[in-house]
Amino acid sequence: MADERDLAHQGEKSANIYAEWLQESADFRADYRKRFTVIKAKDMPFESSPDGLLKHMVHEKLNTTECCLDVYMQFLPPGGTSGKSRKLAEQIFYVAEGKGYDLHWDVNFEVDVEFAWSWAEEPKKYEWVKGDFVFIPAYCIKQHFNADNDNEARLIVMTNRIFKAMGLDWVE
Repeated sequence: MADERDLAHQGEKSANIYAEWLQESADFRADYRKRFTVIKAKDMPFESSPDGLLKHMVHEKLNTTECCLDVYMQFLPPGGTSGKSRKLAEQIFYVAEGKGYDLHWDVNFEVDVEFAWSWAEEPKKYEWVKGDFVFIPAYCIKQHFNADNDNEARLIVMTNRIFKAMGLDWVE
């Protein structure tokens, strides 16, 4: 059986991975200096999505200096709801305006030979008002409800972008 020291020196392939990494880092730093530090309200794009009306505030496609978070404002019409969705990454949101509640169907999982995933049959209800922060656990199914039939609610939703870089950008 070969000694590890002998195995370590086997092979004929070569690469420039480290040199390319250095160049990519230099290119990133040069590009980063050109990115936006301030995004004006008029430059934040709206999107009609399955989760409702969104105004993107920070997103990698907006070329901002923020590299770890995606942030959008979510509008809930009077008495309205968002879509039902789940993301592998945790989320938090700040209630900028309004009052309402969330329903969260938490994930249950077991690790044995295989992963086993299931979601709570009955959701947990979390009430919120202007000024509150709400935490949404990873892979939780959630839905927002505006409890005010006369006024819109606005939520500032923040999602960790790092999961995407790790290949775990699961959004349903």
